[in-house]
Amino acid sequence: MTLFSNRSIFLNNYFSFLLAFLPISFIAGNLIINLNIIILILSALYLFGKDIFIIKYYFLDKILISFFFLILITGFYNDISIGIDHRDFSDIRGYFYTTIKSILFFKYLLMYLIIKFLIEREIINIKYFFISSALASIFVSCDIIFQSINGKDIFGFEANMSTRKLGGPFGDELIAGSYIQRFSLFTFFVLPLFFKNNLNKFSFFLIPILLVIIFTGLILSGNRMPLILFMFILFLIVIFQKQTRKFILPFLFAISLIFFSLFKLNENVKNNFINFYKQISKMTVLIKSNSLGEQNTSQQESFKYYKEFQSFYGPWSSNKFIGGGIKNFRYYCHSKDYKINQTGFVCNMHPHNYYLEILTETGLIGFLIISIVFLQTLYYSFFKKYFTTSNIRINNLIIPFIFLFIAEIFPIKSTGSFFTTGNATYLFLILPIIIGLVRKDISIEKKI
Repeated sequence: MTLFSNRSIFLNNYFSFLLAFLPISFIAGNLIINLNIIILILSALYLFGKDIFIIKYYFLDKILISFFFLILITGFYNDISIGIDHRDFSDIRGYFYTTIKSILFFKYLLMYLIIKFLIEREIINIKYFFISSALASIFVSCDIIFQSINGKDIFGFEANMSTRKLGGPFGDELIAGSYIQRFSLFTFFVLPLFFKNNLNKFSFFLIPILLVIIFTGLILSGNRMPLILFMFILFLIVIFQKQTRKFILPFLFAISLIFFSLFKLNENVKNNFINFYKQISKMTVLIKSNSLGEQNTSQQESFKYYKEFQSFYGPWSSNKFIGGGIKNFRYYCHSKDYKINQTGFVCNMHPHNYYLEILTETGLIGFLIISIVFLQTLYYSFFKKYFTTSNIRINNLIIPFIFLFIAEIFPIKSTGSFFTTGNATYLFLILPIIIGLVRKDISIEKKI
């Protein structure tokens, strides 16, 4: 009995640590993220073996698995097609480049199944993930503030004066704002959920202070979309989580005060958001006037953003149903004389939107499958929690995951590539935690 108890404690601590280390891995870089994922997968396979896979697969599981097999099929098909029609391109990158990338992408399916398994079996203590995310996001925010004041962050990374963004601990990779948006929400749930008996009396003072630090870090990072998403998330929580509604006026006052103070005192912040407003205005004018081919110099940047979204159409039209394979967007974007190339616009690595990228690389079938996965997840988490009498209504652990998931899959936003390490890891981290927490609270007969 003691041996069994010790093993359970070890497993709980070990896998809780691996999960809690993921937010730190995002700061350390893709190598550490991949290493963390590989250790998680291999450890789970060694310790639990076939138990991970001998489960009842619900509709959502099956449809998600089919998405990964579609990626593999379309990757192999496109490698054959490119190898026949464009051998020079295949010689440069390798004949089965897309197929190999598709096989490697399967690690995210294993990650999904393993994390969901660990959550459902209560092998992971989610508390440590909350604490790790909170501490890491506070650290990044403070580092951004420090870099803004001193010109260098605490690791010695210098601020790039030629850009509006600050990288903080990410160095030349200017994604600090995105990181803060993705992980800082857990900061506001740590005290109420896990320390309500010991430290909750300090929440009245600590939470506003932490909000100031995080919101300031977000603004100074220069990443505008993460700032908008962060405010959007907080707004949704205030609307749907009735316990927070009493904070709506202090919340509005605090973020308004911080924003306008930094806007007045920091020239970079001022220029950043003035330019942002101008770009939106010019893009609106260009679209309304249908004069995208006649833009002047002052409209070039707005035109570029619009064309990055529009660039999906040519590659998608070549492979409408199963797509062009992951990581092949840039090749297909240049492979034909699309109208978009006649304007002098140079194709990027991806169309800067998850859904447009999924359309181009997995086609209408992949787009339909992933849309079903997202809608099913929203139904069994967001809808069940706030619009039904389901048991999940009393599960407060799931709250930040629900709203972060909504922000991550929000369709009208610019994004990085869906198939990169950082974005794929984040999505397939949040998704199985939501599904695992839901299935713990919903009867086994209710098929998800």
